[in-house]
Amino acid sequence: MAIKLPSTLLTWLIISTCVLTIFYSKLLPYSKPSPLAPEVPCNLFVGKWVLNRRQPIYNESCPFHRNAWNCLRNQRDNMDMINSWKWVPEDCELNEIDPVEFMGLMRDKRIGFVGDSLNENFLVSLLCILRVADPGAKKWKRKGAWRGAYFPKYNVTVAYHRAVLLAKYELQPETSITEGKGTPRVDVDVPAKEWRDIGGFYDVLIFNTGHWWSRDKFTKLDFYQGGKPIVPAPDMLDGLQIILKNMASHIQKEFPNTLKFWRLQSPRHFHGGDWNQNGSCLFDKPLDSSELDLWFDPSNNGVNKEARVINELIVKALQGTDIQILDLTHLSEFRADAHPATWLGKKDAVAVWGEDCMHWCLPGVPDTWVNILWQLVRYRLGLMTSGS
Repeated sequence: MAIKLPSTLLTWLIISTCVLTIFYSKLLPYSKPSPLAPEVPCNLFVGKWVLNRRQPIYNESCPFHRNAWNCLRNQRDNMDMINSWKWVPEDCELNEIDPVEFMGLMRDKRIGFVGDSLNENFLVSLLCILRVADPGAKKWKRKGAWRGAYFPKYNVTVAYHRAVLLAKYELQPETSITEGKGTPRVDVDVPAKEWRDIGGFYDVLIFNTGHWWSRDKFTKLDFYQGGKPIVPAPDMLDGLQIILKNMASHIQKEFPNTLKFWRLQSPRHFHGGDWNQNGSCLFDKPLDSSELDLWFDPSNNGVNKEARVINELIVKALQGTDIQILDLTHLSEFRADAHPATWLGKKDAVAVWGEDCMHWCLPGVPDTWVNILWQLVRYRLGLMTSGS
């Protein structure tokens, strides 16, 4: 026969159980739930930098650093101030990445970067941030990758494929009587071998090109299509436009189920001349918004105009594709203060190469790029999972 408890005792037991449940739940660590499909993000690329003093999530000991960008180890002046600015979008909140949450979302997935050294700059920031969640990360270099890392705790791979023009290019034999190397041949419809065979391997890809499309890198390029020279021969920017259209079409065809981004140009901040004309970037704070057009508007014909010029070509080429634009140009234009400048970690580097006013100190501005990428990846993967 079942024992019947007095009603007062039963009431007391119920109340006690509820109180204890609430009490012990307070002792447990709180983990904010991450919805698979958060609200559509607003425009994360328009806003301002505000002072927000805080410590970076990683330091100079990260094994994935590239020496010239490791501004803490190279004892660059003003690093505390460089990392005291936070990007605040106009109409929404940009959350700082939670490495553990990110790795949980990306478990058993792969992220690839394809392009030039500014995408490598981006990669290094992401690797150092993600290593906080998995200190056992190992260097990884397969599938044609230039460099990368494998995070065994989450079975996540993040890598960079160096393909500065995206298309295949190679030096041709010199055919004139002059000595030296021949003009580079660029096959506008053939992807570079460094990323030609990565179809189906990556779940997320971030592309870029642009910083090699200047006469600083090449005085002349010979453009080929279908194995034959293009006639009449296009100039540098026309050749870039052809490549952008062909590579966008190739990406659409070969990566139908991959989450695809294209990072727009990272601006340079050479003041007083170009990199080989004693140009410098020894600034101690971000530029004012009123200064940006003076620096970057192509109509002013300054040495830093290339970013906006090339961005116009990229945006045009990506129309009609599902490749999402990462417009990191505007927010980065402010940060003339955040480049390695003369602190390059190698004796005589400045004498040989000039100041580095193109790449970014790490920790630094690319960490904000990572925050934006994280927010967009979380949203897009949520949509893909929900079938929207």
